[in-house]
Amino acid sequence: MRRLWLIFAQTVTVSLAVLFVVSTLKPEWLGKRAGNISSVVALHESSSGNEPAIAASSYREAAKKALPSVVHIFTLQQVKTPRSPLLDDPIFRHFFGDRPEGEQQQNPQRNSGLGSGVVVSANGYVLTNYHVVEAADQIEVALNDGRNLKARVIGSDPESDLAVLQIKGENGEELKLPAITLGTMDNVGVGDVTLAIGNPFGVGQTVTMGIVSALGRSHLGINTFENFIQTDAAINPGNSGGALIDSQGNLIGINTAIYSRSGGSLGIGFAIPVSIAKNVMEQIIQNGTVTRGWVGVEAQEITQELAESFGLPDKSGALIAGVLRGSPADSAGIKPGDILLAVDGKMVKDPQIMLDLIASQKPGNAVSFKLRREKTLVDAQVKIGKRPPQQRERE
Repeated sequence: MRRLWLIFAQTVTVSLAVLFVVSTLKPEWLGKRAGNISSVVALHESSSGNEPAIAASSYREAAKKALPSVVHIFTLQQVKTPRSPLLDDPIFRHFFGDRPEGEQQQNPQRNSGLGSGVVVSANGYVLTNYHVVEAADQIEVALNDGRNLKARVIGSDPESDLAVLQIKGENGEELKLPAITLGTMDNVGVGDVTLAIGNPFGVGQTVTMGIVSALGRSHLGINTFENFIQTDAAINPGNSGGALIDSQGNLIGINTAIYSRSGGSLGIGFAIPVSIAKNVMEQIIQNGTVTRGWVGVEAQEITQELAESFGLPDKSGALIAGVLRGSPADSAGIKPGDILLAVDGKMVKDPQIMLDLIASQKPGNAVSFKLRREKTLVDAQVKIGKRPPQQRERE
């Protein structure tokens, strides 16, 4: 009897052990649905769906899409040779004779320059920087397919450093150029991959890669209106006017300037956002010029010392340092010493923001200005004027 009991106990023990192993390793053999395993798999899939996408190992397709739309711009400027003072010396003229004025200018000096541009329409409009073409007497555009065509400036905006060219087809033929796809700034963020395309140092079409380092860069002293994309994609002389594109090959900026102590790239480059470039381009194509709002004030940044002396809670706003007599601001009763807090309901943080907000207003419209005068808040209705054209001087 004892022997039978021992055999029974061993059999039960082995059966339980087998059942434990099977239920753990092969539960489907028992006809069960391991609900907890399914939930783990579903959770893992959901989690992986929320993870950031792995960066592409190549941006060949993006470059392939945008490269045909980026052109090289060659400019020629005719410089008159200064008249030699020796021509006024009678002794010199006695030995060497008189030279006619026309002969003196027969071989004038010529300065050449280079830059880049972006084809924005199939019928020949090219967007570039104003400083690339500002002093050019002749402009030639080299297309990606090897053709060299003449171009003319149809309009420029020195305050944003943008210009629009129109390429002329040979013998008046209709052009069909590869226009770039315009991106949107709503989809651009710090850390996004960027590609800069241009003609650095005249070596030929070049693509460099980086990321968006910062957005909304201003107070750099480059342009009157500044709202730059900062990128560490290598930008060098000759890249000006070229394309800054995203990883899909869409245009997000026009390469404009670099911070450099040597003339070469130090990883700090600036591009004009496509939103600004598009607005300027459309106005130039439609009207030949860019129209901005203006009220005729000179503003000063509020420092901590000024904030304390005026009894202000913070440094927000723009101190009105001067008002042009007869200007829209003068007519609305704005006075030097006022602090501008808001334009059309939008807060003014500093003079640059103030300038941008006023410039974006349509001339002729009445816009509300919120000001602080001493310790009183004042509301003024200002009829926006048209900003006078300005020409930027360059050394």
